[in-house]
Amino acid sequence: MITRMSELFLRTLRDDPADAEVPSHKLLIRAGYVRPVAPGLYTWLPLGLRVLRKIEKIVREEMVAIGGQEILFPALLPKAPYETTNRWTEYGDGVFRLKDRRGNDYMLGPTHEEFFTLTVKGEYSSYKDFPLLMFQIQTKYRDEARPRAGILRGREFIMKDSYSFDVDDDGLKTAYHAHREAYQNMFKRMAIRYVIVSAVSGAMGGSASEEFLAESEIGEDTFVRCVESGYAANVEAVVTAVPEAMPAEKVAGLPPAQVHDTGDTPTIATLVEWANSAGLGREITAADTLKNVLLKVRVPGGDWELLAIGVPGDREVDDKRLGAALEPAEYALLDDADFARYSFLKKGYIGPKGLLANGVRYLVDPRVVDGTAWITGADETGKHVVGLVAGRDFVADGTIEAAEVRDGDLSPDGAGPLVSARGIEIGHIFQLGRKYTDAFAADVLGEDGKPVRLTMGSYGVGVSRLVAVIAEQQHDELGLRWPASVSPFDVHVVIANKDAQARAGAEELARDLDRLGLEVLLDDRTASPGVKFKDAELLGVPWIVVVGRGWADGVVELRNRFTGEKREVAADGAVADIAATLAS
Repeated sequence: MITRMSELFLRTLRDDPADAEVPSHKLLIRAGYVRPVAPGLYTWLPLGLRVLRKIEKIVREEMVAIGGQEILFPALLPKAPYETTNRWTEYGDGVFRLKDRRGNDYMLGPTHEEFFTLTVKGEYSSYKDFPLLMFQIQTKYRDEARPRAGILRGREFIMKDSYSFDVDDDGLKTAYHAHREAYQNMFKRMAIRYVIVSAVSGAMGGSASEEFLAESEIGEDTFVRCVESGYAANVEAVVTAVPEAMPAEKVAGLPPAQVHDTGDTPTIATLVEWANSAGLGREITAADTLKNVLLKVRVPGGDWELLAIGVPGDREVDDKRLGAALEPAEYALLDDADFARYSFLKKGYIGPKGLLANGVRYLVDPRVVDGTAWITGADETGKHVVGLVAGRDFVADGTIEAAEVRDGDLSPDGAGPLVSARGIEIGHIFQLGRKYTDAFAADVLGEDGKPVRLTMGSYGVGVSRLVAVIAEQQHDELGLRWPASVSPFDVHVVIANKDAQARAGAEELARDLDRLGLEVLLDDRTASPGVKFKDAELLGVPWIVVVGRGWADGVVELRNRFTGEKREVAADGAVADIAATLAS
């Protein structure tokens, strides 16, 4: 079937939308692929829907290839299963909740682990039924506080989520690696540049966890990698390379800590300036100081409690790493009113001793090992302590991975320095283990006739997000450039000549291409050639055939939207030539 632009529901825009921040957002709206409805909500117009369906088709084919069976759950979900796993509370404000006319609680589904688990429990009872792999491609909902970047971060989106069920951990590992390979196949077919990084599981739970990140400067995820070893991880998952602790006998021989009057030195910069004027015998840097950050935290449904985090003074606390480390608890920095409630907290002069003496839980960066000496607060305004030794003068309650990761930091495998980059999450795979099967007592009879608790894997792909990801990676100053596998059409025939014979020839060329099974977009509008060419470049179909002035000489022009290459093709052999070019 030939799609005619004179009949296609399409309006292109010459100017970028005022609220669009990133190239994909601008281009998908300008090219008429999507239209905004409300913050984080978009209508898929015919061209956008064609791309979305082609991406779904690739995802579906790769899932079926590893034995996946497709099902579909409702998006409107009852409260009870999420109460069983405590996620009704853990999700907090991140989900849409509603009541029916009888007052029963529901949510619009953000994810479906509970229902996959309950479905399998309800249907299967023997080890002979496993392994099992099921998936769905379905609309999800999350109440994003700040939806941005168009369909990259919306409140309604389409995901593929799949779940493996096995009777042992070896089966889970097999399913996990099958998904890993399937995802690599998917993204290769879509011509996406990506990296696989170690990740944290967060509210999903589980053990092994990896993210697939599409490389992009506008990505919200920061990841690091080591060129020497190939190590790669999301910053939330980076484990600090810990220095060796000093033996106890050497710690005992270190000079005693001394309290100094440091004047008005509430910041690390002013403290370092004082230290270098105080004649301490060596040059002091921010890395020699211990900064103590005060938070209030609470687990879902609990009360707020104080938490102090100690990090080297040359590092900031990374919000994403802190959030991942405290998951599922929520947290906030103390404000002035909070400090006023706790008289022992002297803002700018807080030290480990005062925190521990007043029962404040105190977690430190892994670099704060036994034997390291620090300049830090002395719990009195205008005073700091010099030479406070970890393990001798204070013992923290534990460690926390919350400090920022920087370029040049040693890779956790010790192979070399880390370098950072940004990416967009397009897939995530988890070895969930038995978190959800434990919650619902999902047991089957094993080969020996005894109950066996099922183990699960969870595997997600952001299907609708992939449309924007490809647009981000595959565009130029003229517009979109779709890979052939996801392009809304195989070839875009542009009639750039008002001559009746040229128009008739273009119509026949389009029909012949259609007969070969190619999806053809025919620009048969009465618009000027310049308008048609601009639209063809904006829409991004990979091959453009121009039937223009050369028709009188028996030639048409074939343009490659990716390379910009143009070449003339004899009109009488154009169909075969174009088909062969597209096939190659």
